[in-house]
Amino acid sequence: MFKGVRPILYGGQEVWPLIEGGKGVSATNHASAGAWAAAGGIGTVSAVNADSYDADGRIIPQIYRALTRRERHEELINYAIEGAVQQVRRAWEIAGGKGAININVLWEMGGAQRVLHGVLERTRGMVAGVTCGAGMPYKLSEIASHYGVSYLPIVSSARAFRALWKRAYSKAAEWLAAVVYEDPWLAGGHNGLSNAEDPRAPQDPYPRVKALRETMREGGISDEVPIVMAGGVWYLRDWENWIDNPELGAIAFQFGTRPLLTQESPIPQAWKDKLTHIEPGEVLLHRFSPTGFYSSAVRNPFLRALEARSDRQIPYSTEQAGDHQYQLDVGVKGKNFWVTLGDLQRARVWHGHGFTEALKTPDNTLVFVTAEEKAEIRKDQADCMGCLSQCQFSSWADSETNSTGRLADPRSFCIQKTLQDIAHGGDPERNLMFAGHAAYKFKQDPFYSNGFVPTVKQLVDRILTGD
Repeated sequence: MFKGVRPILYGGQEVWPLIEGGKGVSATNHASAGAWAAAGGIGTVSAVNADSYDADGRIIPQIYRALTRRERHEELINYAIEGAVQQVRRAWEIAGGKGAININVLWEMGGAQRVLHGVLERTRGMVAGVTCGAGMPYKLSEIASHYGVSYLPIVSSARAFRALWKRAYSKAAEWLAAVVYEDPWLAGGHNGLSNAEDPRAPQDPYPRVKALRETMREGGISDEVPIVMAGGVWYLRDWENWIDNPELGAIAFQFGTRPLLTQESPIPQAWKDKLTHIEPGEVLLHRFSPTGFYSSAVRNPFLRALEARSDRQIPYSTEQAGDHQYQLDVGVKGKNFWVTLGDLQRARVWHGHGFTEALKTPDNTLVFVTAEEKAEIRKDQADCMGCLSQCQFSSWADSETNSTGRLADPRSFCIQKTLQDIAHGGDPERNLMFAGHAAYKFKQDPFYSNGFVPTVKQLVDRILTGD
């Protein structure tokens, strides 16, 4: 047992201060979460478009039959609630009364509040807490306390927590079980990097977590309420000076990337195989997500294609003005596209290489794509089912108008489509592959040598040694 690591009281019983990160769209499910809880930790079922099963135990494909986005959005919410309920019930059975089961949602997912109500209503007594990030989940405390479950907001700064506490959480303080600090430079998936922070200049998490604890103390929150360090956590020995540190108070740890490579992990074998070959620096902090948030994913051909697409981009004017003196004669129909001479020449080169279609972006630029790419982009935009509260790729918004009021952005992608595909057997090279920035350690860590893939229990036991 690594020194200083001891059980905490959570959900009415003692558990290890080790939390399984809740990776959305079927990357964590009942099998991994239930096993994590059975090993004495806090397992996390993703309530983001979770899988549900037919009478024979086969995954039910999430097929959308409605003709309008609004109707497909209703289908999506029904799938999400039913799937998460089934996952929680199965995880609860696997846990066998040990550990605890949390659920995880993204506040910016479409219908987040309705999904939370629907799941918690039907899983009473099974869910210990709700982790929630990707946005400012002001209503989280109100919803969680209504069902008598704890809430664990995910923040990336003391400032964000202060806003949540003052506006809402102080009114339901007794249900605040922990605050998850998710490092915006190290965590996988969507990250809470603010516009004031440089994505290329990572900050040391210690002063940021210390500031978070100070903010919690200002609100009268006990030091016994843990801060959960998330993002970049691999070996507990790397965090030795955080444990039993009076400056920080109680600390727990969240593991998002490591549980992907376990026997119970539901991700396909090709994805697991890819994890063992990731090199340092191969996880990219990027801004292509239709959420508008920064996010971290493996820089595979899928991500490289998005980078290249944005590189094939030029600004235009709708009238002849300034440097924009040359009429664009490739990629567009009509004569109201005026560009610089240099951009005209670049556009002609791209056109000659097969990027024959120019698509408008919300920023008065044009991106050049192939005819096949254009057809796929337009189809994906048309098939939108409203999986986000606001989507830059399709212009969907979960509002009365169902529109963001902005032009759909062809530099982004349908996140629902690619995450469903990679989670259910799709090529990990051709889909978005979320991962934390420490994923390269799979290749370096002797625990995984000779192709060893641990059970969740073996992984938790290993983590508890400090390794």
